[in-house]
Amino acid sequence: MKEECLICKAPLEYLKEDVEMECTICHKKELSKTRCINGHYVCNECHTQGIDSIFGVCFEESSKNPVEILNKMMKLPFCHMHGPEHHIMVGAALLTAYKNAGGEIDLEKALTEMKNRGQSVPGGACGFWGACGAGISSGMFVSIISGSTPLANEPFGLANRMTAKSLEVIGSTGGPRCCKRDSYLSILSAIDFVKEYFGIEMDRHDIICDFSSKNNQCIGKRCPFSKANH
Repeated sequence: MKEECLICKAPLEYLKEDVEMECTICHKKELSKTRCINGHYVCNECHTQGIDSIFGVCFEESSKNPVEILNKMMKLPFCHMHGPEHHIMVGAALLTAYKNAGGEIDLEKALTEMKNRGQSVPGGACGFWGACGAGISSGMFVSIISGSTPLANEPFGLANRMTAKSLEVIGSTGGPRCCKRDSYLSILSAIDFVKEYFGIEMDRHDIICDFSSKNNQCIGKRCPFSKANH
């Protein structure tokens, strides 16, 4: 097996109901459906330890290509094959590229807000909520740049349409999970959306996945980013 449990590398199992788990690292107790077959559990907070290192990438980056920025984040030591860190990184990469492409935002404030929002989406949302965290992250990105709130008019609609656009392509591709694939799909959806509705053109390029060898659930040629398709 490749990377699965962060403690012992054993396969994960997903339960039908929430049970009380104790994080093997910090010993915090909380309800979850996810653990490894040896009983280890890692909470979302421990799973994303080191997430603040992405800010260094964002502040030093001049690229207008959010995929290029995301790839740099995903190669940082803290980032795993799968995990809730992607729920923050997708939006952070988009905010950085948007700023570099001419979008008028306070990047530091926007990234802090993205982290606060993204870390509230737990791992496993893709399967248990019916809403992949990477897709939700793209909606958070649009919410931040448009200043959306629950009482907003057009920004409210735009943020929800962005999430729906990402989730549609993620759902059409199908499962099982791949945080890298769904992150790429969400970012490509956002690039097109922002050009159409905000007039900001971020860069893009063909994506060939470098992570398939680390993913036990890789869907191979069915993935649009598979090397076999290029």
